[in-house]
Amino acid sequence: MKLLVGLGNPGERYRTTRHNVGFRILDQLATRHGLRFAAAHRVEAEVAEWRCEGEKMLLVKPMTFMNNSGEAVGALARYYHIDVDDIVVVYDDLDLPPGKVRIKHGGGHGGHNGLKSLNQHLGDSDYTRIKVGIGRPPRGGEVTPWVLGGANDADRELEEAATDCLLPEIPTILSGHAPKAANHIHLCMQKRFPEEKKESDNKGEA
Repeated sequence: MKLLVGLGNPGERYRTTRHNVGFRILDQLATRHGLRFAAAHRVEAEVAEWRCEGEKMLLVKPMTFMNNSGEAVGALARYYHIDVDDIVVVYDDLDLPPGKVRIKHGGGHGGHNGLKSLNQHLGDSDYTRIKVGIGRPPRGGEVTPWVLGGANDADRELEEAATDCLLPEIPTILSGHAPKAANHIHLCMQKRFPEEKKESDNKGEA
């Protein structure tokens, strides 16, 4: 069994905030595959079971608020005897521009409070991360109002496109082939936004 965790804050107040992109992506995945989230009996989380390519997965949305996300994830990992290598976490990343997705195995928390909690309660940071860019606030802007605020129309369009490109690659990521998935996501976004590709090529960027 593997855990696919989306980070966010519970409640309607936070549903459309930048910080809740992890929740939104799991909700979209559940809708696409006809899955239903239900309250877990032993922990503060909503979970949905997904049979992906013959293997059982648990989609997890911690209901403990972002800063305590690790409480639910750690408890589920211990209960089901899930190794940290079999945990994939989807979350917002300030250092990536909107519409960008990066997949990384292991690393630090980068100041993200949800990851800090996960590292604490899992006792290890060697899980796979799917980082979805939300960008940083304009110069001089504070981070907290930014992550707890809603994106503008252009950034929402980029998030929706990134989600559409990411969802078909989730099984590939869960099966341990993150580089292949990352390449497919990159090509998908280039097709959706060819002008961005042209500007990147002109600048000599990858």
